[in-house]
Amino acid sequence: MIVAGVDVGSLTAKALLLDDGRQVLSRRVVATGARAAEAAQTAYSGALADAGLSQADVVYVLATGYGRARVPFAHDQVTEITCHARGIAHLLPATQTLLDVGGQDSKAIRLGPGGRVVDFAMNDKCAAGTGRFLEVMARALEVDVADLGALAAQARQAARISSTCTVFAESEVVGLVGAGRLPADIAAGLHLAIAERLLGLLHQVVWTPPVAMSGGVAYNAGVVRALEARLGTPVTVPPEPQLVGALGAALLALDRVSAKGAGH
Repeated sequence: MIVAGVDVGSLTAKALLLDDGRQVLSRRVVATGARAAEAAQTAYSGALADAGLSQADVVYVLATGYGRARVPFAHDQVTEITCHARGIAHLLPATQTLLDVGGQDSKAIRLGPGGRVVDFAMNDKCAAGTGRFLEVMARALEVDVADLGALAAQARQAARISSTCTVFAESEVVGLVGAGRLPADIAAGLHLAIAERLLGLLHQVVWTPPVAMSGGVAYNAGVVRALEARLGTPVTVPPEPQLVGALGAALLALDRVSAKGAGH
């Protein structure tokens, strides 16, 4: 029995295939672009091809993410909060608090047993503290966004970024560059600003350790280090943080199929 989770985010669409032994058969990540439905199909078709399967082999598809309503081949859809909670509980069962930081929004989620969502706080009105924020700042520093974490590790003294608004923070970065501040110091300051923003979300859910992080921004070691410094506790990142939502969706799909089978 094979199920699929499809997570359509603002920047990337992810598809993951799972068998009834909870083994990941394949996964595929593609850029979402302007057409969420096409991106979802491309990711799903790619995952199927990688596993040597066809759509007829998959018994249930569950969609999640901001574009979850744009997945025509899905049987149902679930919020990304529920899916990320379930996915991280499978990967890191001890997790009490999860930070999911994606391209356009960030969420703090407090977990109960089995990945049940006890409380959550969400920032979806502003790009501050998200992947989009990092992309804009990397462009202002004229570096690749993937290199920001390593750049920040070279900092002598983190620059102070006083604004959490993306537009104003970009102006600050341009000003700091013009004033001769080292790019590494500016990058470190940006990561601290993001950590402060995320800390506010964590306080809203009354966070407790162990803390984990999912979403594409979790690949940025600079953000993780800044968070750990502010929290005073380790922040654990699973091997493929970008796929936690798709994994959670696939696990929930498996639950539904198993429950339906048990009912007959």
